[in-house]
Amino acid sequence: LKIVMPPKVFPVNSVKAMRGCIWLDQQARPAPDAPSPMVPFAAAVFEAYWAREEDISQDGVLAGICSQLGIDAPALLAAIGQPAIKDQLKANTEEVIRRGGFGSPTMFVGDDMYFGNDRLVLVCEAVLRRRPAP
Repeated sequence: LKIVMPPKVFPVNSVKAMRGCIWLDQQARPAPDAPSPMVPFAAAVFEAYWAREEDISQDGVLAGICSQLGIDAPALLAAIGQPAIKDQLKANTEEVIRRGGFGSPTMFVGDDMYFGNDRLVLVCEAVLRRRPAP
């Protein structure tokens, strides 16, 4: 992925996109082991902002991403204004702060905190260490 640094819109308000991720992750999946629709949405939002310099704070940009992915854009845009979705994002943010997180991406494996995409190899190793032996 080509990252434009700094993008034209910097900093950007990503609250709507984060709320969209929360709502999508709560949606029913076609099978219990099916991935969350949040994953492709988050990847598309990341690419829209960092590679194409789109203003992801705008409803039209988020609606376009939804259309590309087959996500019901009006439903997502309505959901991100719901108090329950707003409250969940606040709770998630408060939990990260309480646990010592200070930016994005902050990832936890148990109580171990990892910060930054460059730590994904370490996150993977930590997850694999926690798996039960075959």
